[in-house]
Amino acid sequence: MNTTALIPIIDLIALIALIVVELSWSLLRRRPVYNAGETLANLMIAVGNGLIRPAAIAWSYLVMSWIELPRGLLLPETLLIFLLTFVIVDLAYYGYHRASHELRWLWAMHHTHHSSPWYNFSTAVRLSWLAKFITPLYFAPLVLIGLPAEFVVASLALGLLYQFFLHTEAVPALGRFEGLLFNTPSAHRVHHGSNAQYIDRNYAGVFIVWDRLFGTYEPEGERVRYGVTTGFLGHNPLTIQFAPLWKYLRGGFRREAEMDCNPDVSEQVLASGSPSGMKPTAR
Repeated sequence: MNTTALIPIIDLIALIALIVVELSWSLLRRRPVYNAGETLANLMIAVGNGLIRPAAIAWSYLVMSWIELPRGLLLPETLLIFLLTFVIVDLAYYGYHRASHELRWLWAMHHTHHSSPWYNFSTAVRLSWLAKFITPLYFAPLVLIGLPAEFVVASLALGLLYQFFLHTEAVPALGRFEGLLFNTPSAHRVHHGSNAQYIDRNYAGVFIVWDRLFGTYEPEGERVRYGVTTGFLGHNPLTIQFAPLWKYLRGGFRREAEMDCNPDVSEQVLASGSPSGMKPTAR
């Protein structure tokens, strides 16, 4: 077996190890942030992402090769240009992420990531399979301004790795550092909230400054109710992935801001679905 084939296996082992660490913390602190059925569903979704990763990576490079400028017109592959690329890609990510919430057809895919009423490291890998083939079409035009395709792909990968560690309740709000420059677990908890004041807020990937600049920043205040306003989908990975898309195609799908925020829905799901009837808590 070659090294490339081992990457999904290594990723899964690392993910399980981090989940064990966070689960141990939650048990010690008596904060039941995990649900067995939901975590298993998230891991199955992660396995699916691992299986389609080679095709998604090949598709990404193919799309970028279609429009990549001749080598002589590209910016030099230096550390400074990579840092510039990282910042530009993160700004572009803000726009794409915002569109994924504000455009119904994109939200029908991104809904997968937000539909869990639990929030932990396993939530970070609860990602749409189909979106992996849409994302390159959005970011590919960045090579038209001279950014090397390899730098664009690497910046996206590093940004997503950073965001993985935002999906936790183990890190409290960071005081005066909140909303200053970098995205934080506290800011991202807000993004995953179905509370009325948290919907369509904190779209940032790495730099929270974009939310500050574009008026979408919201600090963590009242307890976050995770999940979506359209109700709980259950623990079937296929339902989680495709039910919103099917509903969109049938014309009955709306996005978060178009729905009434009903706190009772989230509370009832957590009370009935979490082990021993305990609810995940959030600051």
